[in-house]
Amino acid sequence: MNPVRSRFLKNLLGLLLLGFVLAEEGLPAKARAQETKPGTDHTPHIGKVINQPLTLEACVRIALDKNPLIRSTQEGISAAQEGIGEARASYYPDLGLNAGYGYWQKYAFLPSGIARPGISPVIGPTDDWAAGLRARYTIFDSGERQAKLRAAHAGKGFAEEESVRVRLDIVLDIHYSFYSFVSALETLSVAKQQLARAEDHLRLARERKAAGVVPLIDVVRAQVGVGDAKLALVRAENLIRLSRGNLNTSMGLPVETPIQVEARAGEIRSADSIDLSQAFGQAVRSRPELRASLQRIQAAQSAVDGAKSAYGPKIRAEGGYGWRDKDFLPQEEEWLVGVTVDLPLFTGFARKHRLAKAKAEMSKEGAEMERISQKVRQEVWSAHSKIREAFEATQAAEILVKDALESHRLAQERYKVGAGTLTDLLDARTALDRAEANQVSSHWEYHIARSIFDRATGTLTYVSMLRDSR
Repeated sequence: MNPVRSRFLKNLLGLLLLGFVLAEEGLPAKARAQETKPGTDHTPHIGKVINQPLTLEACVRIALDKNPLIRSTQEGISAAQEGIGEARASYYPDLGLNAGYGYWQKYAFLPSGIARPGISPVIGPTDDWAAGLRARYTIFDSGERQAKLRAAHAGKGFAEEESVRVRLDIVLDIHYSFYSFVSALETLSVAKQQLARAEDHLRLARERKAAGVVPLIDVVRAQVGVGDAKLALVRAENLIRLSRGNLNTSMGLPVETPIQVEARAGEIRSADSIDLSQAFGQAVRSRPELRASLQRIQAAQSAVDGAKSAYGPKIRAEGGYGWRDKDFLPQEEEWLVGVTVDLPLFTGFARKHRLAKAKAEMSKEGAEMERISQKVRQEVWSAHSKIREAFEATQAAEILVKDALESHRLAQERYKVGAGTLTDLLDARTALDRAEANQVSSHWEYHIARSIFDRATGTLTYVSMLRDSR
C-alpha cells in the first residue's frame, strides 16, 4: 500500500476512535443512564371483568388500559425519547460516502510569460469521476450540544408529567361517572318507592271513596300523583342509560357495553378533619402541572445556554479520503486531514436578540409557574369548600328524610281516620320524595367532591398505580 495512503488511513481511524470516546465522555451521566422504564400492566382482562359487577378500582384499571388518550400520551413520551436520541447524535462523528460524475471544460487565464504558442488555454472537455469517504467531528462547541441535550431531557420530563396529568384527569372522570351511575341506580330505587307510595295513596283514596267519606276529586288527584311517579320512574331509567354510557365512554369502551357496578361508598367525614395548610403543601409537591412547569423552565434555561454558546468558538476535526480521475474507476488519490476553528465576529446582532429572547421566554415560564401555583391553591380551596358544603348537605338531608318520613306517616294516619285531607297527605309525600332525592344526590355528591379534592391535592386514589403504568 502507498505509504501516504497508509499513514492517512491510520490517522483517519484514530480520529474516528477519538470521536467515539469523546462522545461518550461528553454525554452527561444522566443522558447516558436515563432510559425509559417499561410500564407495569396492572389491568385485568376485560372479558373477565365485564361479566361481573365493576368496582371503582376496576373501572379505573380498564380506563388506563383502554382510553385512547393514554395511547396518545405514550406516543408523546416516545417522541420525546427520540428527541433525546437526536440530540445525542451530535456527540458522535459524522461519516459519509460521496461519489459523483461531471463533464466539464474551463478556460485557463495564463500569464503572458507562461503562455506559449500552440498551447490551448482551454482545459477539457473531460470526464470527472470521484468517490471517497469523509468524516467530521465537533471537538468543542461552547456548550451548544449539551444545552440541546438538556432541553431534550426536559422535553421528555414535560411529556411524562403531562401523561400523569392526563391519567389523573381520566381517573377523576371515572370517579365522577362511576358515582353518577351509582347515584342514578339509587335514584331509580327511590323512584320505585315513590311510585309504590303513590299507588298506595290511590288505593286508600279509592277505598275511602267507596265508603262515601271522600269525594271523587281525591281519587283523581291520587291518580295524577301515580302518573307523576311513573314519569319520574321513566326519567330515572333514562338517567341510568345515560350514566352507563358516560361511564363506558370514560373507560374507553363502546358506549352500549352492558355493565354493572358494585358501589363501595367510603366514609363521610367533615371537612374540619382536613388540614388545609398541609393540603396546600401536598398539592404543590404532587401536582403534575407544577412539575411540568419546572420542566419547561429547565428547557428555557437550556435555550439560554444554547444562545450563549453562539458567542464562543466551535472547533471541528475533519478528514477525507478518496479517488478522482477521468476514468470510470478513478485511480488518483485525494485526501484531507485538518482542524477548523469557527468564531463569528458579527452576525447583525442576531446573537444578542436570540439571547434576549431566550431570557424573556425563561422569565415567562417562571411567571407561568407562579400562575399555576396560585391556580392549584385556588382549586384546593374550592374543593375543600365543596366538601364542607356536601358534608353539611348530607347531614341536613338525613335529618330531613327522618322528619319527612314521620310527617308522611302522621298525614297518612290522619287521612285514614278522616282527620286529615288528601292535600295534607300529598304535600307530605311530595316533601318526602324531595327529601329522599336530596339525600341520594348529596350522598354521592360528597364522594365526587372528595375525589375532586384528592385530584386538586395530587393524592387521588390509585396514584401509585398511575406511576407504575407509565
